[in-house]
Amino acid sequence: MRNFPTNFLWGAATAAYQVEGAAAEDGRGLSIWDTFSHTPGKTDNGDSGDVACDMYHRYPADIEIMHGLGIKGYRLSISWSRLFPNGDEVREERGFAFYDNLINALLAKGITPYITLYHWDLPQALEDKGGWRSRETVAAFGKYAAAVAEHFGDRVKHFAPINEPWCVAWLGHGLGVHAPGISDRPTAFKVAHHTVIAHATAVNAMRAVRSDLKIGPVLNQANYPADDQSDPVQAHASAILDAVQNRWWMDAIFYGKYPEILVEEFGSEFKDAILPGDMELAQTPNDWLGINYYFDTRVGASDSAKTVEFDNSALLGLTIDSTPVGELTDMGWPITPEGLTGMLVRWHKAFGDRLPQIFITENGCAYPDGPGSDGTINDQRRISYLDKHLKALLDAIDQGVNVGGYFQWSLLDNFEWSLGYQKRFGIVYVDYQTQQRTPKESAHWYSGVIESNGL
Repeated sequence: MRNFPTNFLWGAATAAYQVEGAAAEDGRGLSIWDTFSHTPGKTDNGDSGDVACDMYHRYPADIEIMHGLGIKGYRLSISWSRLFPNGDEVREERGFAFYDNLINALLAKGITPYITLYHWDLPQALEDKGGWRSRETVAAFGKYAAAVAEHFGDRVKHFAPINEPWCVAWLGHGLGVHAPGISDRPTAFKVAHHTVIAHATAVNAMRAVRSDLKIGPVLNQANYPADDQSDPVQAHASAILDAVQNRWWMDAIFYGKYPEILVEEFGSEFKDAILPGDMELAQTPNDWLGINYYFDTRVGASDSAKTVEFDNSALLGLTIDSTPVGELTDMGWPITPEGLTGMLVRWHKAFGDRLPQIFITENGCAYPDGPGSDGTINDQRRISYLDKHLKALLDAIDQGVNVGGYFQWSLLDNFEWSLGYQKRFGIVYVDYQTQQRTPKESAHWYSGVIESNGL
């Protein structure tokens, strides 16, 4: 038995638009994902989050499932347009009441809420004014953050302003495969900068309301190992991709600057977005750091760009082959648990005592397993994936990394953004016709891990 640290927090995660449904109920305003998913050709099968897992109505049963599994932390996001339908200061009290009830029900079962303010569902009214391309949205985000802290901060102490800002910038504004569907590299860089400033703005706004909150960024990170590090083309591509996905936010937070390699090669595309005082603001201290880790991306030699889905290397002018090798998940993603160890140890060595406690805020995999003839869902590949990544996490902890908890992605099968309902990440199976929930074998396995606090 290899044990995790005492008081290690075992959790599961979801996001509002992926699970709540009730898209037009109780005064909720339109978000960019409502608009995007209802635009023909943007999502598989034209799927949307209109109903999703109907958690808006079924959350008591879902909390019972979590409680039964022994889950101690639940990472959820708030739908901005459910609280403020137009992203301005006009409140929708029914939205506040919903999250009050959800939070109170979690606390009654001994489950600690970790709340994300923004998991990609910007109010459409703000998008119409320029969205994340505009400083207006940054200012509005600060006011929204303060309102959340004021209303919920008596019960909720752990917050993350923005989930995966790389995805906000590059999938939403670079590749255009996520809402709002813009495909433009300079815009992606500008939005990336605005997420840095918006995060710090929200942190300061929330702390001005309550000094006892624990706030941190949630960053999706990956290594970009080159097949041949001695090949200057591959080494350069690896450095660029690492700088765009990882160092952009880490360097801004810890050093108050962006990676020199990006300033040299792309600075003309984003320098005008950086206003006086921005990089000082970027260094606003954080109480914890959330890392979402799924897989590393290969950087191989190629005469023409051979990229996979959601890969921005070609957009960055890189000629590489990023086709994964080895066993793949249902997303077509490789299984690289050693990358999790490497990433955590890298930051531990780079930042030392300046590095706050780390939480793995997402880690998981998609597989299509459904109920067998006896009704059980035998998803052994997911168990294997989670087991390997938890062992990799222990390897990092053994090397001195301070890790406070792990949130499995995801509690439920759900709406997987542009891929609709085709990919199942949950440890709990959802029949989308009946909304019946069935814990998979991976859920029972995870429950055992939680109970023993080890592998």
